[in-house]
Amino acid sequence: MSPNPLIMESEAKIRRLYEVKGHDIKQIARDLNISKNTVKRVIRSGKAGKKYKRENQHRPKLGDFTETLLKCLVSDHKLRRKDRRSAMRYYTELSDLGYSGAYDSIQRFVKDWRQTNGECSSAFIPLSFEPGEAYQFDWSTEYVQIAGITCKVKVAHLKLSYSRKFFLKAYMRETQEMLFDAHDNAFSFFEGSTRRGIYDNMKTAVDSIFIGKKRNYNDGFLSIMDHYLIEPTACTPAAGWEKGQVEKQVFNIRDWVFLPKVKVKTLDELNHYLLEKCHSIAKERQHPEFKEKTIEECYQEERVHLVPLTATFDGYVEKSHKVSSTCLISFDRNKYSVDCAYANQVASVRSYASKIIVVAKDDEIASHERLFGRDKTVLCPWHYLPLLERKPGALRNGAPFKNWELPAAIAKVKNTLMAKEGGDRESAEILLAMNEFGIEVVTVACELAISDSAINRDYIFNVMSRLTESEPPEEIETPDSLKLRDEPKANCSKYDALLQELTIC
Repeated sequence: MSPNPLIMESEAKIRRLYEVKGHDIKQIARDLNISKNTVKRVIRSGKAGKKYKRENQHRPKLGDFTETLLKCLVSDHKLRRKDRRSAMRYYTELSDLGYSGAYDSIQRFVKDWRQTNGECSSAFIPLSFEPGEAYQFDWSTEYVQIAGITCKVKVAHLKLSYSRKFFLKAYMRETQEMLFDAHDNAFSFFEGSTRRGIYDNMKTAVDSIFIGKKRNYNDGFLSIMDHYLIEPTACTPAAGWEKGQVEKQVFNIRDWVFLPKVKVKTLDELNHYLLEKCHSIAKERQHPEFKEKTIEECYQEERVHLVPLTATFDGYVEKSHKVSSTCLISFDRNKYSVDCAYANQVASVRSYASKIIVVAKDDEIASHERLFGRDKTVLCPWHYLPLLERKPGALRNGAPFKNWELPAAIAKVKNTLMAKEGGDRESAEILLAMNEFGIEVVTVACELAISDSAINRDYIFNVMSRLTESEPPEEIETPDSLKLRDEPKANCSKYDALLQELTIC
């Protein structure tokens, strides 16, 4: 592009005043109503119509610290890019050594040195993908307001490399069970999976990095890859351009979805909002390569090339823990109750994205909604109910039984009996009956006891026995050896005669 004629004319006027008429810089600036820096720039450039660039950058205060800064740059050049110090870090360290100059001097010096030594190269190879070939996965950290409190959430991004359609889901953690859940939900959202998945070297997938593309993936990650028949591909360390689509999406989504700050009541509401955004953005936005189509239209073309789903992956992480004497098991800084029969034994905690299941000897002994935070305790009264047979007094002050939401009739019977002397044991026996007869039968028996004003243990157990239909006994065939040759016959005439005599009397 040719230089602006007006700029060239002004620059020529400055040079004539300075070179021909001998005016100084201050006078030229005053006469032409321009800044002295502009006059200096034109005079120093010595060329017309060119953008001024200072050839010799003066850094008078850097002076003796130049050698120290060069040693630091050479030393850091041998390290990985993410391990190298920034210009601000150099500025802080040199300031501690006595440097009193500006940060800009060090920043320009570092930038020039790195460009000269090939550290600031920004050339990339364009990538191209076939339909159904690959997806790219990454995490991002976002801030949202949940129930009036600002929270940090981890958002899983999974993006189809051909159609650019993406899936988002927020979690409170960035752990392996969250990774499993994100993939399950994403593949259900896309109605299929691709043949290959592109990842960075995250700890939830990669245990160790070898030369080139070879990685030692952990067993859990390999399990979900094998389940969905996906070939995992790990990026080269510090080479984010290899999954540049999802890297760019992280910044775009922050502007499209999370700004201004999202305000929701629950995490489920946030994920419902994100799911709607995944649909709407795909329908509204143009595909970056196929300009005549939207992302959703390209996805419809790609969908037929996706690998069909057979079944969802049972994604959990399992760890062994000991159950305490109070029937509690600790996990992720919180405590959960288990069946009292397994107190002081070792059990396995299977952690999912939103729930935990406790297993002992292949039997499920507890299931709870997963808590996030710390120092919280979840108590299930049913886990402690069998202990009431030996310790009925615990019903009055036992923590698991406080605020227990029982059916109204059972709760009224319990409160009535507890107000009487010795009512603890009677209440405990009625509650224990729920394991034998079921909560519905006990509820009906309590309702009848209340209506008949007979709230006591014996009446309620009598009603439960009558409400419970016992199965008829099995018919047994009599062996021939036990059969009588002359079977007795029923004769009621003698009984009728006795009744007649009594009537006459």
